[in-house]
Amino acid sequence: MSLFKLFLIFVKIGAILLGGGYVILPIMTSEFVEKKNLITHDDMIDYFALSQSLPGIIAANISMFIGYKLRGKWGAITAMIGITFVPFWCIVLLASVLGSLVNNSYVQGALWGVGVAVIALIMLTVREMWQKSNKNMYFYTIFVLTLGTLLIFKLSPIQTILLFTLLGVGYKRLDEGVNGGRR
Repeated sequence: MSLFKLFLIFVKIGAILLGGGYVILPIMTSEFVEKKNLITHDDMIDYFALSQSLPGIIAANISMFIGYKLRGKWGAITAMIGITFVPFWCIVLLASVLGSLVNNSYVQGALWGVGVAVIALIMLTVREMWQKSNKNMYFYTIFVLTLGTLLIFKLSPIQTILLFTLLGVGYKRLDEGVNGGRR
């Protein structure tokens, strides 16, 4: 397979890839395993699992694995450029149009409405998670301490998550040691 043909295949996939990296597996399986028989189904699953565990865009990662398998280093580069080609230019076009529309009152109203809707969705998610949480005295203690850490001490969210992850692990180890895993 030529690099140009590889590029065109990935441009096509990039153009129809809506919904993020998790949608890419059936599309690439259809294209590279079933239609063209260029890689095995097991290879595809392995590439997908590896792509999820690496930093970056899942679609670009899996494309580079496939490109490398088919054409080496240049295949990986070609596949990555191909998969991002259409989305990149769509973003550039959208950004150039949005820049001129920022002061438009209709656009501002739409963005405000989206912002309010996102806040409502976050609140619904919090409510659902709150209802499904196993609430005990430790839960409420951690909740209050987390709020205090964020609001009073102004730790970053990452620092706060790491801190309370360690506290959660410590609590579970202590709880299992005291209760012997009974619950």
